[in-house]
Amino acid sequence: MNTRQLHHFVAVMDTGSLSAAAEAVHLSVPALSRSLKALEDELRVSLFDRSNRRLHPTPYALEYLDRARRIVFDEREGARALSLMKNGAYGPLAFGLGSSLAVDLLAPLINELIANGPNLRVQAQVESTDALLDSLRREKLDFFVGDVSSAASSADLIAEPLYKCTYGWFVRHDHPLAGKKKITISELENYPIIGSGYISDTLAFNISQLYGWRLPLEKNFSVNINNLETIHKLLSTSNMISPSTYNAMHQPLKSKAVVALDVYPKLNLDMTLGIVRLALRTLVPSTEHAFEIIRDYFIKIEKEVSKYTV
Repeated sequence: MNTRQLHHFVAVMDTGSLSAAAEAVHLSVPALSRSLKALEDELRVSLFDRSNRRLHPTPYALEYLDRARRIVFDEREGARALSLMKNGAYGPLAFGLGSSLAVDLLAPLINELIANGPNLRVQAQVESTDALLDSLRREKLDFFVGDVSSAASSADLIAEPLYKCTYGWFVRHDHPLAGKKKITISELENYPIIGSGYISDTLAFNISQLYGWRLPLEKNFSVNINNLETIHKLLSTSNMISPSTYNAMHQPLKSKAVVALDVYPKLNLDMTLGIVRLALRTLVPSTEHAFEIIRDYFIKIEKEVSKYTV
C-alpha cells in the first residue's frame, strides 16, 4: 500500500465518479481502476461494488475513508513542513475573510505583512464564512477570519474567538425614520430592505423568530448582496434599510453618512468573529505575524464601535 493509492481512493469517494476522479488525479480511467484494485488486494476487502460501469462504495469503504484522509493529509503536511524549513522564514501565505472585514482590514494586513517579509507571497480570498470553510477544509487556505461557530464540534479545526458582534438597523443620516423612537418591524417594511453577506442558519432562524419573517430569510429582502461597499453606497444614497453588524458599518457611521435606528425589538443576535484554522496544518512562519495584526484590529474596532452602539 502507498499514499498514492489512498489519494486515488479518497478522490473517487469525494467525486463519486471514476472519470471525474481520474481527471482530478491526472490518470487515465484504466490506470485509476488498477490502482483501486491494488489497494483492495492489499486491504483484502472490496471497497467498491462494480455494476453498470459505476462504483458504489461498500461499508468497508465508508469505514476506511476517514483513516485514509488522515494518512493522505499527514503525508502531505509532512512534506509541506520540510519544504517550509528548507525555503526559509517566509513561504506562501493564503488566508480568507468576509466582505465586512475586508473593507477595513485587508489592505493594512497585506501592507504590513509585505513590509515585514518582502519575499512573502500572499493570496487573499474574500468570501462568506461557509465558502471560506470549504476552502480551508480543501487546504486552499492557511486560515480564515470569520464566524467561529463554523468550527464548533469539529475536531479538525481550531478557532480563536476575538470579537463579539453587535447588530443593528442602519439608514442614511436624513432617512425619514432617522431619530424616531421604538420603530416597529412593520414601519421598516415600508422601505426596501437590503440583505447583506453571510447569515448562518442559526442567525437566520433567530431573526425570523424575532420579527415573524418566513424562511429562507432572503425572501424578506428587496436586495441581496454580499459586497459591503455597494451596500454602504445604497444606504447613503437611498431610503433603503439594512440589518448589519456595527463593525461592518464602522466607516459610514464614522463619517456620519449612516445612522443606527432605534428598532424594537432590538436585533440582539449572537455571532463571534475570530481566526479559524486546521488543527494539524503546519503554519508558515508569517502566519503568527498575521494573527497579531488581526488581534490588534479587533481590539481597535471594539473601541470604535462602542461609540455608536444604541
